[in-house]
Amino acid sequence: MNDRVELEPAAFLDRLERTAWRTETPCGNGTMVWRSWGQGPVLVLFHGGAGSWRHWAHNIDVLSQEYRLLVPDLPGLGESAFPPVGDDAMAVARIVAHGIDIILGADAQFDVTGFSFGGTMATCVGAILGARARSVTIVGSSGVGPAGSAVELLKVRHLSGQERVDTHRINLNRLMIADPAKIDDLALAIQEWNTRHSRLKTPTLSRSGALPNALKLVVAPVNGIWGEFDAPANPRAPQRVEALRALRPDADVRMIPGAGHWVAYEAPEQFNAMLLEMLSRTRP
Repeated sequence: MNDRVELEPAAFLDRLERTAWRTETPCGNGTMVWRSWGQGPVLVLFHGGAGSWRHWAHNIDVLSQEYRLLVPDLPGLGESAFPPVGDDAMAVARIVAHGIDIILGADAQFDVTGFSFGGTMATCVGAILGARARSVTIVGSSGVGPAGSAVELLKVRHLSGQERVDTHRINLNRLMIADPAKIDDLALAIQEWNTRHSRLKTPTLSRSGALPNALKLVVAPVNGIWGEFDAPANPRAPQRVEALRALRPDADVRMIPGAGHWVAYEAPEQFNAMLLEMLSRTRP
């Protein structure tokens, strides 16, 4: 089922919520919230910074036909509690890895894919859980390769009404989505919800060196996907692709033409097909 065009944003997101299996695992003084869709081999999806599970709204229906998706709100983001240590990527990843152990069991295997900051978390979890990770896929992560151009975002917390919506649209175009025509009502609704629930300062963690350091410890096959016009990487997005290949010569690394940072949303058909093809190498 794919009704992302036909349904209004609230109805579409509500349908995804209602069809998900929800569970919670320990996180700081509260819990980390996880959602699951589908059956089969497990694919864990980590959203980006200042995000939530909603970053995967255009991918859940398709990917859950092939996999059991396990999709959390990462610590300090979405509905999940703030982690005890918020300035150490590996410390945050240990909370996430513990949650995977609780939900799947200590011996279960899985593939893991992370978008942007989620790529740092995916790599760290892959390092922590070793051979239990069948593969690690990094999507648009800034922790790989040279620093890109600075992206100046406008403040929205003091705004309301149409001015707030218009500012979200500007920010989405600057950072997340290359084609302004792809910034639809659903993207704006997701951005608004995510912004209201974001507490963890993820850019510092993404740029901390945790991703390349953890990548040295990952024993699983590695994949990478970037949009051609990924704003945090530009004008050096190709260098990030080459940097990942240099770190892991065995990695399957690709670019999706015309797409921006939030490539899984902006180009879902290409992204879903590409990710499923990459994962087919490690599918049990």
